[in-house]
Amino acid sequence: MSFREELEHLKLEFSRLSSANKVPPECVVLFKAMFMLFEVLAVVFLEKQTKKDSKNSSIPSSQTVKDESSTKAGTQSKGKEESSETFSNSRKKETIKVSKVSFCDTCGEDLRETSCDDSERRTKVDIVFEKVISHVDAEIKTCPNCTATNKGCFPSDMSGPLQYGNGVKAYVLNLLIAQMLSLNRIQKSVTTLIGQKISEASILKYVLQLSLALEPWEKSSIEQLLSASAIHSDETSLRVDKRKHWIHVYSSGDLTLKFLHEKRGKEAIEDIGIIPLYGGVVIHDCWASYLSYDNCEHGLCGSHLLRELVFVIDSNGYQWAVNMKKLLQETCAKVSRLKSKKLSQREYKNPHKR
Repeated sequence: MSFREELEHLKLEFSRLSSANKVPPECVVLFKAMFMLFEVLAVVFLEKQTKKDSKNSSIPSSQTVKDESSTKAGTQSKGKEESSETFSNSRKKETIKVSKVSFCDTCGEDLRETSCDDSERRTKVDIVFEKVISHVDAEIKTCPNCTATNKGCFPSDMSGPLQYGNGVKAYVLNLLIAQMLSLNRIQKSVTTLIGQKISEASILKYVLQLSLALEPWEKSSIEQLLSASAIHSDETSLRVDKRKHWIHVYSSGDLTLKFLHEKRGKEAIEDIGIIPLYGGVVIHDCWASYLSYDNCEHGLCGSHLLRELVFVIDSNGYQWAVNMKKLLQETCAKVSRLKSKKLSQREYKNPHKR
C-alpha cells in the first residue's frame, strides 16, 4: 500500500471514530492538524520525486534531458503538415505536345484522318535555372559646339558597374531567412548558379533592404494586434554571435510578429512596445514579466496549463487534475473545429451542453 493510500485509510478510520464520539474533542483538532501536515508533506515529497521536463512543466525542451525516442525504430511521427502553396512571382513555362497516331500498329491502316477516341497524358516537371544578363550601354558624346561631354542615363536600379536583380536577391533571402543557411553556404550556392560570388556585405544589405521595405507592413500589423480582442505572447532563445538572445512572438489569428531582443523580460517588452499599449487579453505562460502589466487582462496558455496538470497527475494523482486536463483537451478540440475559433456564450456558460 502506498503512503497516500495508507494516509487516506487512517483519515477514514479517524472520521469513523470521531463520528462515534470515541475521540475526545481536544484530540480532534490536534489530529486534523496532523493530517493536514502529513498531506502537505506528501505533496512535497511526491513532487520532489517527480522530475520536471518540457512535457509536464514550463521548462523548455532545450533545458531538459535529450529525448531519444525519435532515434528508436518504429517512430511514425511525421511532424506538422507543411503548406504546399507555391510562391506567386515565379515564371512557369508549360507546353503540350500531342503524340499522334498515324497508322494502325496491327494492320497498317492509315489513321491520320480518323477522329481521336480519347487521350492519355503523362507529365514531366523540371526546373531550369536561367541566368539573365542585362547590359545597358550609355552613349558618351562630345558636343561639337561647346566640347562638353554628354552621357546617356542609366536605369534607376543600375547604380554601379555590376548589380544583382530581384530574382537573385529573393533567392538569397529565402536561403538565409527561410532555410536558415549560413552566409558561406549561400555564397557557394549562388556562385554555382550564376558564376559570381556575392559578398557577405551585399547579402546583409539585402536583409536591411527587406527590413526597410517591410516597415509599413510591420506598423500596420502592430496596429492590428493592438485592436485585437486577444493576443498570444511567448519567447524563445536564439544564439546571436555566440550570445543568447530572445525571439519575442506576438500573434492573433493569422497574424504573427517576431522581434529579436537581447533581453527576455520587462526591458524587452517595453522596447517592443505592444503589451504596454494593449488593452485586451494577453494569453501567455506564468512568466512574471507578463503578469506585471495591469493595463490589460491576462489568460494562461492552455498548453502550459496541460503540462502543469500532467505534473500534478504524475506526482499526486489528483482526480480533479485528470478531469481538468480532459476538459481543456475536449474544449480545445471543439474550438479548433469551429469556423469562428471560439465558443459561443451558451457553450461558454454551459460547458456540459456542448
